[in-house]
Amino acid sequence: MDRDVCPPAIDAAAAEGLETLLVEKSDFVGGTTAISGGMVWVPANPKMQDAGIDDSLDSARAYLDAVAPALRDPAVREAFLTRGNEALAYLEAHTALRLRPVTNYPDYYPDAPGATLGGRVLEPVEFDGYLLGRSFALLRWPLPEFMLFGGMMIGRPDLPHFRAVTRSPRAALRVARLVLEYAWQRFFAPRGTRLVLGNALVAQLFKTVLDRRVALRFGTRATRVVIEDGRAVGVEIVQDGARGAATETLRARAGVVLATGGFSHDAPLRAELLPPSVSAASPVCASSSGDGLRAGLEAGGVLGMHNSHNAFWAPVSRFQRADGSEGVFPHTVTERGKPGIIALAASGKRFTSEAVSYHEFVLAMFRGDAQGAAVPAYLLCDRKSLWQYGLGAVKPFGLGRAAHTASGYLVEAHSLDELARRLEIDPAALAQTIAGYNADARHGVDSAYGLGENPYQRFLGDRDNAPNPCMRPIETPPYYAIRLYPSDLGTIAGLMTDTEARVLDAAGRPIAGLFACGNDMNSVMDGAYPGPGITLGPALVFGYLASRTIARDAKP
Repeated sequence: MDRDVCPPAIDAAAAEGLETLLVEKSDFVGGTTAISGGMVWVPANPKMQDAGIDDSLDSARAYLDAVAPALRDPAVREAFLTRGNEALAYLEAHTALRLRPVTNYPDYYPDAPGATLGGRVLEPVEFDGYLLGRSFALLRWPLPEFMLFGGMMIGRPDLPHFRAVTRSPRAALRVARLVLEYAWQRFFAPRGTRLVLGNALVAQLFKTVLDRRVALRFGTRATRVVIEDGRAVGVEIVQDGARGAATETLRARAGVVLATGGFSHDAPLRAELLPPSVSAASPVCASSSGDGLRAGLEAGGVLGMHNSHNAFWAPVSRFQRADGSEGVFPHTVTERGKPGIIALAASGKRFTSEAVSYHEFVLAMFRGDAQGAAVPAYLLCDRKSLWQYGLGAVKPFGLGRAAHTASGYLVEAHSLDELARRLEIDPAALAQTIAGYNADARHGVDSAYGLGENPYQRFLGDRDNAPNPCMRPIETPPYYAIRLYPSDLGTIAGLMTDTEARVLDAAGRPIAGLFACGNDMNSVMDGAYPGPGITLGPALVFGYLASRTIARDAKP
């Protein structure tokens, strides 16, 4: 029996007629993908060409050579580039996966050779969770902070309409329709069934799993890969039950695929592979605790140790939810980079452009300023920007402001001098920083860090704000701030694999029957983060390639 734990690989393997089993550690499907933006980066894809956007694999190679040079085996990255369209075509033909190009989402380094301003990144189309039937309850919920009214998802194209709801009749009508649809959906489901972003991506793949009657085991940990005569022939699992934990060995006739989400929540691996200043609090799904890595290493695999960084970085803020659970808010593209919001080090001075990519922002936190690393850093704004864009877990229009102020997550002050004292930074330095920023904002040119100078930074800003979509004077009290810490959106260091996702041993030889994809596979970007969707893009492609190799090699 084929034991397979990567949804794209499962769907493709099932489409090939193989008997498959999904072994899931948690009680839900989706992992971090379900709470993510669901973006998939595949250069020179036909969908962007249909949208009139020119691209080529040569352009993609030039771009990656410039911003993410291959530090180890370039053949694996080349397999991703050359077989990406094949994987997408197959998955859309044989599964419920449906993607569309995001035509206005630039690569993260838009001034680099070969960069594009959109189209390389694909997003899932909306999906109706009602189609999952009773299994909708098994789909992991998005983060509460990214929903409204306790269960309403908001798509990327919806955000400008929500921000303009009080200024535009067209926006108000769209928002009213979405809210009414959500209210109707709640009669039949515990949350909204209109799924977007990563929840839609997982739901599409899960629908295929259900339609093909793939066997599922929840609450089950894979602890060891069984190796016999140099070949992976099964996995040892532990399943918790009413009578305690039960251990079982599952046999695999054709292959085992490891895709357990990396090691974001494994303390020993974090201590070994990540800088000490990185926060232990991660927004990644809690079940991503290195199970696949440890199993693969015990089976003879090796860990990629050549990466420039071992995690995809993102700044986060930490807070406590109303139910007492810890919240970790990833500051990716929602408010950071919007007008009137600046980032400060403990010195009271800015240390980078606020609208660089989240990966680059954390690298700037590590560098800090003359007084050392900007850990923690502070994200600061005034009442106008808080109302319009929100700040971390505080949503626009001040939703949640009172509770987060009471808890200390959101620091509020009626003057900049008071805010500086509450943050324990130099009031004079803060006043000087704000004065310089405001003077630049009025002219629309950031003389310190070039905020808003390139297409990606302007994309993060507010297109309705002139002359610079990323800058506006900070001058409307009260003033607000939250603390930022460096964290990860997933880990990069993983098992070394070949062009077909087969796990390699210390001699560089494939371990027969053992595959890895997703964050259990060492990233093809070797420590860089060149664009949106560069985790899910390779995950889909190599999950597909693993399943095709398994199907090819399987005996009747």
